[in-house]
Amino acid sequence: MKILDLLKDVSIDVNATCSNKDEAIDTLVSLMAKQGNLNDQDVYKQGIYAREELSTTGIGEGIAIPHAQSEAVNAPGLAAMVVKDGVDYQSLDNQPAKLFFMIAVPKTGGNEHLQILAMLSQMLMDTDFKDSLINAQSVEEFMDLINQKEAAQKAKEEEKEEAQKEFTGTYRLLAVTACPTGIAHTYMAAEALEEKAKQMGITIKVETDGSGGTKNAPTAKEIEECEAIIVAADKNVEMARFDGKPVIQVKVADGINKAEELINEALSGNAPIYHTDHASTTVESESDESVGRQIYKHLMNGVSHMLPFVIGGGILIALAFLFDDYTIDPSNFGKNTPLAAFFKTTGDTAFGFMLPILAGYISMSISDRPGLAVGFVGGALASQGNSGFLGALVAGFAAGYLMKGLRKLFDYLPDAFEGLKPVLLYPFFGLLLMALLMTFIINPPVAAINTALTNALNSMGGSSKVILGMLSGSVAVAIYNVGGTFNNMVMNLSTSISGVLTPRVTGMVVKDASKDELTNLFIRVGRLQFIVIALIVSGFTAFGQAFITLWAGKDYHDAYWVAILTMFPLCVPLIQNIGLTIVTAQNKHQFRSIIYMIIAILNVVTTYIAVPYCGILGAATCSCFAYILGQGIVMNIYYYKVTGLDIPLFWKNILKMAIVPGIMMFSGLLINRIYEIDNWIIFLIGIIVFTGIYIVLMYEVSFNEYERSIFREPLKRIIKRIKG
Repeated sequence: MKILDLLKDVSIDVNATCSNKDEAIDTLVSLMAKQGNLNDQDVYKQGIYAREELSTTGIGEGIAIPHAQSEAVNAPGLAAMVVKDGVDYQSLDNQPAKLFFMIAVPKTGGNEHLQILAMLSQMLMDTDFKDSLINAQSVEEFMDLINQKEAAQKAKEEEKEEAQKEFTGTYRLLAVTACPTGIAHTYMAAEALEEKAKQMGITIKVETDGSGGTKNAPTAKEIEECEAIIVAADKNVEMARFDGKPVIQVKVADGINKAEELINEALSGNAPIYHTDHASTTVESESDESVGRQIYKHLMNGVSHMLPFVIGGGILIALAFLFDDYTIDPSNFGKNTPLAAFFKTTGDTAFGFMLPILAGYISMSISDRPGLAVGFVGGALASQGNSGFLGALVAGFAAGYLMKGLRKLFDYLPDAFEGLKPVLLYPFFGLLLMALLMTFIINPPVAAINTALTNALNSMGGSSKVILGMLSGSVAVAIYNVGGTFNNMVMNLSTSISGVLTPRVTGMVVKDASKDELTNLFIRVGRLQFIVIALIVSGFTAFGQAFITLWAGKDYHDAYWVAILTMFPLCVPLIQNIGLTIVTAQNKHQFRSIIYMIIAILNVVTTYIAVPYCGILGAATCSCFAYILGQGIVMNIYYYKVTGLDIPLFWKNILKMAIVPGIMMFSGLLINRIYEIDNWIIFLIGIIVFTGIYIVLMYEVSFNEYERSIFREPLKRIIKRIKG
């Protein structure tokens, strides 16, 4: 991939006219949109402004590089603009910006484009190259200049890599550069420091903490042998490794604009000595940040470390249910066969780390390495004390600020205790106080809330089975359970999808995202969930009867209708799962809990009346009615009136997508009635054909460009790897 693979001629304007920063951003976003790589210009623009709030992307020397990593981006791209008269972009040097590059990066995807963008950032540090771009008379000349410079830059990078491999001495200086998005400023600061050090005859090694991961990290030996370290970063970086070394901590912009000054200061002998038990890992003073941003930053540190356990464990548990045989022992479903048990045990183990990891890394973000162990134990106690995810969140922040307080308190101890602090004092007193906090203060109320919510959510399904057992016997319960199993599978899948986005929703609420922003996310996630759930539900409607007969036997015929009656109304809350996350993040979940309790009671009463006359179908019908009333009608009204989500717009989007599943469902039922499915081979062939047709029709008829890109990009990568 080359720079010109990301920068198209339609997205370049060498004679733009803009009078202010807002007009410049508007023009650049419009140029970016011409590539067709944005699915929502407004959302992308919001990401650009959110990045500007952290610090201006007008880096000085006439250059501005606004950038955003956003869900509104389908594919990475560049837009470029030259304003020859200059624009007041609130640049760091207070000089007008003339040369603009706007970077668009998707939230997910490969990292190859990040390397290209890093190279572009480094190229712009060449003053002659920058001036030639500003003076370009045509788009063609502009692109040709970039092409020539890129070839030279690649040769330079290869030369630098070879020089580092052959280097056998010691580096006088080490440096770390990092910006919040890890796209442009990270690499520009690295380039500036490297070039200035080269001019001054000083050996330096620069670690870049970018979106593509950490590159060029120093070894323990290199850290030990260097004279000083420069950390030019606007986000948390790993600082504990620099304990006892002279360290200069500055903004990433200073790494770009004050490289010589920083190098001289670092080598002056006056740089402060860094100690992990005294100084924060945060290179940006918390006093300069809003409370909301501090909370968001610490929360994201915990969540980012937690997600691999959640996603990996969730997939393994799903495989356990896939490869298990329900009929062996329904109560042990997921562990009946050795293969299923292996997947389930491994997945459960991964899930077991979720809460400790969340709390531990939240705490570490607040109070550095001493907070990790205390937060980890706090999360484990939250799990043991039944306070769940909410308890782990509280534990993480409590542990972090507890350790921050202890560190300040222990500063008053004599210097002779310095060596004992990290290995004895911090862990002992931290763990002791954390255990007291969790056991007697945090866990009791949070566990009560967690239990009440869990019981409310579980009561609807459970109540029907209890009454069914009382009035109709164990056989009816068994049939009901078979039908309910399919609903649980669909529910777990939907919850997993929304669970991955929980951190983003929480972060948006903390940052006071607008109702339109939350609605856009609500619709986008709902559409993705609908695509998957509609496939499962329509496929089950068409082939479920045959599947239950082959899997559980003809005696479980009614289980099909139990599943249908509860599956269809359940689709509403499942595609709106992200709404529950929004409600929880806004601390407005009390109403939901009350409604669910009322609906649960209604379900019990109606089931008790219906079962003697209608048996298991009566129980399923009552549950169906409860789902429609509570989770469908009432909660949608609540989302609309209280939360401010645009529910009519949501259903307008969903109903447009429902045409294909409806056609597929009807066609499947018709074919199933004509051709009897009496063995697994025919069944599997039917499912494969059904799924293939569904995907093709949805892609052509219902998918928007964002959804097409999600489906298309993995295929492109697979094809690329196959070709070599």
